[in-house]
Amino acid sequence: MFSRRVPDNLAGNRIAQAVERVRSTGRDIIDLTESNPTRAGLRYPPDLLTPLADARGLTYTPHPFGLADARMAIAADYKRRAIEIQPDRIVLTASTSEAYSSVFKLLADPGDEVLVPRPSYPLFDHLARLDVVATRPYDLEYHSRWSIDLDSVERAMTSRTRALLIVNPNNPTGSFVRRGDLDALAALCVQRKTASGEPHDVAIVSDEVFADYEIEPGASLEAGRLAERYDVLSFALGGLSKSVGLPQVKLGWMAIGGPDALVAPALERLELICDTYLSVSTPVQAAAAELLSRGTAVREQIQARIAANYAQLTATARSMPACRVLRAEGGWYAVLQVPSLQSEEDLVIDLLESDGVLTHPGYFFDFPQESYLIVSLIVPEHAFAAAIHRVLRHFDCTTGRRASRPQTPR
Repeated sequence: MFSRRVPDNLAGNRIAQAVERVRSTGRDIIDLTESNPTRAGLRYPPDLLTPLADARGLTYTPHPFGLADARMAIAADYKRRAIEIQPDRIVLTASTSEAYSSVFKLLADPGDEVLVPRPSYPLFDHLARLDVVATRPYDLEYHSRWSIDLDSVERAMTSRTRALLIVNPNNPTGSFVRRGDLDALAALCVQRKTASGEPHDVAIVSDEVFADYEIEPGASLEAGRLAERYDVLSFALGGLSKSVGLPQVKLGWMAIGGPDALVAPALERLELICDTYLSVSTPVQAAAAELLSRGTAVREQIQARIAANYAQLTATARSMPACRVLRAEGGWYAVLQVPSLQSEEDLVIDLLESDGVLTHPGYFFDFPQESYLIVSLIVPEHAFAAAIHRVLRHFDCTTGRRASRPQTPR
């Protein structure tokens, strides 16, 4: 009697079962999969959420796209990154996930397709499935740094392609989409022809939740800026969850870019979609300007933590020739390539049970081959250093007998 949008098998995988088993013994685990900044030992001002008590929250005057003051505050925050966005092209959502859902409803009929990067965050398949949209992958390649395989994008496109999703910077590879790649992607998306010869544009959706966090200084300045383009319909997504470390406050947004001839009808249709749900609370909209301003202190802590942990990871890994850290430019994850001594799943469980360290396996993110471990860089520094030492020590005990130099990923 249930919809096929939700999988029939909802049981935890072997790794989840192993985590539950180890935790049931009372043993401490250093969790290198932690992505929740409120559990990462950051110092939040105790009165940071006081703006949620603004008296304006006592009055309900809904607008499908959100209160004008909140949209103006977000447009002003974009200027911090030297990006000019008009407030009337900003649409508020309760989360980035909801923004994706709204865009899918806007662009796609059931069975239509969206292109997603590989490797990347596994949430896309779930979000698309819930909106009865199919995903088709295109590839990122690693040759000393990550780049988009543009041929794979063109191969993945069909007459049913409605949107191309990019993550800028990518989770977990940490790679920004450069201007040249964005130019090439836009060219592929504009005025495509259907089988009948009719023009058919493909929109670009850019997930920019990690855009505030550089690992390589200046990397974000070299990245393409989708919201400022006027040649392709685009949706740049952001939110308080990452930009000021407040996932519990539930405010996201999308900035719509592109030619007026496409943006205007897109906004008209989005108005109906957003008006149907009106999911963004008034208190968080009233508080948006102050939260964005005062959240700078949290963002600076996150940035410092990422930099320190990435430096620790790369320095420690230099002592282990069989392992290497893949180059990351931004975000708060890192990829460690390790010898393929066993399956990734067995390796993660072994590290958990033997060393008390939890990591993500690469296959969670659709890495095309083994073996990769994905680690969060927002873990407290002392715990991160201890965990990385244990992970590398794990290979130090075995490399003399079985390890080989990791192969370059696709």
